[in-house]
Amino acid sequence: MNGRETALITGASMGIGKELAKIFAADGHDLVLVARSEDKLQSLAQELEGAHGISAQVVTADLTDPGAPATIFAALQSKGVELDYLVNNAGFGANGPFAELSLQSQLDMLQVNINALVALCHLALHGMLARRKGRILNIASTAGFQPGPDMAVYYATKSFVLMFSEGIAEEVKDAGVTVTAHCPGATATNFGGTAGNDTSILFKLGAAPADKVARHAYRSMMKGKVVAIEGLLNWIAAFSVRFGPRALVRKIARWMNKT
Repeated sequence: MNGRETALITGASMGIGKELAKIFAADGHDLVLVARSEDKLQSLAQELEGAHGISAQVVTADLTDPGAPATIFAALQSKGVELDYLVNNAGFGANGPFAELSLQSQLDMLQVNINALVALCHLALHGMLARRKGRILNIASTAGFQPGPDMAVYYATKSFVLMFSEGIAEEVKDAGVTVTAHCPGATATNFGGTAGNDTSILFKLGAAPADKVARHAYRSMMKGKVVAIEGLLNWIAAFSVRFGPRALVRKIARWMNKT
């Protein structure tokens, strides 16, 4: 045993997940890097091991597969790896009217953004609660604070992540475990291109650098914050929807998602 703590990060091959991996490594933590792209993960693992003297294991997994979370944890158990940190960063969105988007893509989104996240939390919490030690970081979004016409399923998944995280955070608060829902706004990653909203008004107003968002998420988790919103303007926008008429909130959200 090397005495270092271990963090598992999903969606670690790029964007916020990759930046979080760099931060964990620089802070002296061993890593379990999870994503679909083995080549990108292996390259990142070698880079971080060489730069920081930590151990970085690679687990390739497609979280649209309902069996992926159990497979990931079976791999950890076979190697005797105990998790001190779980970072649920993997997720994706799609822009367009719900009825016009592929049904399968929407169901896959539910699987990745919600089902896989819930399963990984459940699997990780058993060990954390037994050891009375651990931190979970779920990447939600400012999208989780309102409905999102033209990204209806994505916004709904992030609302679930936010509420689910708050719920279990309260359940485990006296057990040595923390759960943080981190809510970034538009971020300069490949998300926008994949979702098809990188030319939307939301992104044109400005996207935060991924490394800045990752640093805020990491600090928030380490402080044990339950809900953390990156950026003052994002904080104002997230909480202002509580006071606006719901019809207006929906119209503004649709306008922001317009491409």
